[in-house]
Amino acid sequence: QVQLVESGGGLVLAGRSLRLSCAASGRTFSSYMMGWFRQAPGKEREFVAAISWSGGNTYYIDSVKGRFTISRDNAKNTVYLQMNSLKPEDTAVYYCAAKRLGSITYGGGYEYWGQGTQVTVSS
Repeated sequence: QVQLVESGGGLVLAGRSLRLSCAASGRTFSSYMMGWFRQAPGKEREFVAAISWSGGNTYYIDSVKGRFTISRDNAKNTVYLQMNSLKPEDTAVYYCAAKRLGSITYGGGYEYWGQGTQVTVSS
């Protein structure tokens, strides 16, 4: 069992930055691939980024490439999403998730989810 708690969301102006954190419980954090997802009002949940167990491999959807950076600190059981040059269309509830198997380029198969943190980008 893994419990995930996101933090770091908030209201920011377009062009500014935010860093989201996701703290995981348990001693097997390094066994899990981690992903970030987002869901805007009235839209389906969207896979945003993922990172391998070691942190050596990452994946991003095209709309955030060059602006967002996913990273992890296995010693702290935490995964991060650094979001730069934010746009109003990045407004959503952001969720982190964990899975043990599969590819980081595939948004399915996630076993554990956090409760989400709201990110609002004002123009």
